[in-house]
Amino acid sequence: MNASDPAATDSSSSAAAPRLRPALDTFPPYIPGKPPRKVEGLESFKLSSNENFLPPLPAVLEAMVAHATNPALYPDDAALALRQGLADRLGVGLDQLVVTTGASELLVALTQITSDVTTEAIYPWPSFEMYPQTTGLVGSTRHEVPLTAEGRHDLDAMAAAITDRTSLIILCSPNNPTGPVLRDDEVRAFLDKVPSHVLVALDEAYWEFATAPGRADGLSLVRDYPNLVLLRTFSKAHGLAGLRVGYAVAHPPVIEGLLKAVIPFGVTDLSQAAALESLNHWDEVLDRAARIAQSRDAFAAALREQGWDVPEAQANYVWLPLGEKSSAFEDACVEQAVAVRNLGAGVRISIGEDEALARVLEIAERFRVEHFAE
Repeated sequence: MNASDPAATDSSSSAAAPRLRPALDTFPPYIPGKPPRKVEGLESFKLSSNENFLPPLPAVLEAMVAHATNPALYPDDAALALRQGLADRLGVGLDQLVVTTGASELLVALTQITSDVTTEAIYPWPSFEMYPQTTGLVGSTRHEVPLTAEGRHDLDAMAAAITDRTSLIILCSPNNPTGPVLRDDEVRAFLDKVPSHVLVALDEAYWEFATAPGRADGLSLVRDYPNLVLLRTFSKAHGLAGLRVGYAVAHPPVIEGLLKAVIPFGVTDLSQAAALESLNHWDEVLDRAARIAQSRDAFAAALREQGWDVPEAQANYVWLPLGEKSSAFEDACVEQAVAVRNLGAGVRISIGEDEALARVLEIAERFRVEHFAE
């Protein structure tokens, strides 16, 4: 039959769709932050993806150029040089580290080694959008434990949700998108309630920006709890989101399991070299993170002065719990060439250039007058 024959078209369109897993219908796809709209006369700003707005470290760019040599060759699958640099910096053994294509791959691998249709996963909500995606893909029953009114983990409720089917618990500190950080004492009290066979993942993608006293230190927690795995990334404070480099710190049995689930040769030679060079400039990275944290604190304070209810902000973003007005606020920003992240329950605003934050403050002030005037 000729492909141009209408009968052929009708036949193909009526064919049954490929059979996909029913679990796919239980969670939405991950949707990245939108780019800003171009508006004549205004510089556009993307504050929707929590990217580091500061320019890359010159030494890191030089390392990338030096290692952009022969893409026909596979990278070092063990990422030995980078893992050795991390081991030296963090004070852990090589057998306690795995390097992956961002912390996102770690979330996928963790669910693969712990969970299936017979298990249950627990995580706070709202939190990082990949938690329901990765746990849902393996068919695990998901318990999304609502945050407190202050945007914090309800650790008592999370502990109460544990059953004999629980295989994975995810914590996020600072929590994305709301901002509060977990405290060391509360995490230890929580972990003491978790059965030793249940794996707990502590997602510290934004740990470098946190400044609150008593904040949880994932490294010290991992040393004390064999069922805890620490997730970190070079995407945020290091400003290498486009190179996709994350890492996990855990006890050797957990790392051995992760190595069976991660993608072979996932982290390119160029990415490994850039991450290692950035690691060699650790103090400078932390100094830049502190500068961003100062801008965040000033921005959050200015929003609170306008009357906004801003939760504790400890990462490189600020959360406005706008509820049903979230879309209207996003639209107001779009009209002024600013992209923010509308997550339904609220809007997350990444810390960017001073001009970008000043424009958002102007938008926010007008929005309060138009939508919240008594």
